[in-house]
Amino acid sequence: MSKIQHTIIFILAALSAFTFSAQAQRKNQRYTEYINKYSSLAVDQMKAHHIPASITLAQGLLESGAGYSELARTSNNHFGIKCGTNWQGPSVSHDDDARQECFRAYKSAADSYEDHSAFLKRGARYAFLFRLDITDYKAWARGLKQAGYATDPSYANRLITIIEDYELYKYDSKHREERTSREEPVIINSHQVYLANKLAYVIARRGDTFKGLSAEFDISPRKLVKYNDLQKDYTLTDGDIIYLHAKNKKASKEYIVHVVRDGDSMHIISQKYGIRLKNLYKMNSKDPDYVPEVGDRLRLR
Repeated sequence: MSKIQHTIIFILAALSAFTFSAQAQRKNQRYTEYINKYSSLAVDQMKAHHIPASITLAQGLLESGAGYSELARTSNNHFGIKCGTNWQGPSVSHDDDARQECFRAYKSAADSYEDHSAFLKRGARYAFLFRLDITDYKAWARGLKQAGYATDPSYANRLITIIEDYELYKYDSKHREERTSREEPVIINSHQVYLANKLAYVIARRGDTFKGLSAEFDISPRKLVKYNDLQKDYTLTDGDIIYLHAKNKKASKEYIVHVVRDGDSMHIISQKYGIRLKNLYKMNSKDPDYVPEVGDRLRLR
């Protein structure tokens, strides 16, 4: 073997060792310990409820700080699930988006994992996730963000990074249940959840109220009113678009301009494209008393 060949082999070996070392350093020991400890729980939940084990583990790691968060240590809450309007179990106060918010508390981590599955299955806004392939962790991660599981705009990407860095997708291959035995989400008289501008929304039906939607989606009536730029005394009408979390500051990339049609109002336009009403006024340099006229061109982003 020539000297040049020896040199090439040495360089390749050094690069390989460096890459392995970099990957080892990138892996957090706490994350590895958490995965070893709770992966079996995630797989059990996957087999019982058709939620990817990779997603469950990634959410547990992220939401609980690999089991070291205060909520996880003191209340066994591994998924950051708040009490909501329907929770009847034990709870604990913790600062999050606001001070001293109500979070669910559990007797064990296993109870937290079970409730996480129940939370997704019984939440109408997550129903569309269960139509996804169980090995498509990217679609699940993006769907959770779109459905409003977390307010962090990078939530989906963070889950995907964790899954890929720690090869959590390998646990999804352990799914062996038959399609005929799969449990479907338990949702009674639910509204179909749609997506627009990466936001989850429903179409109001005759007789719907904010209180009723609040109970179905576990979102307070006050937040539903705020998310949709409405007043608390507004009466829902058949066909109203109701977003399940805060709208965006601009429309999605494929929508640049809206040409006003007969019957359009600024609120109707903001709902159609999932834009906050104040931002729609601002990007078009319009005052709150502006009334759009047929033919007006309004910027959407």
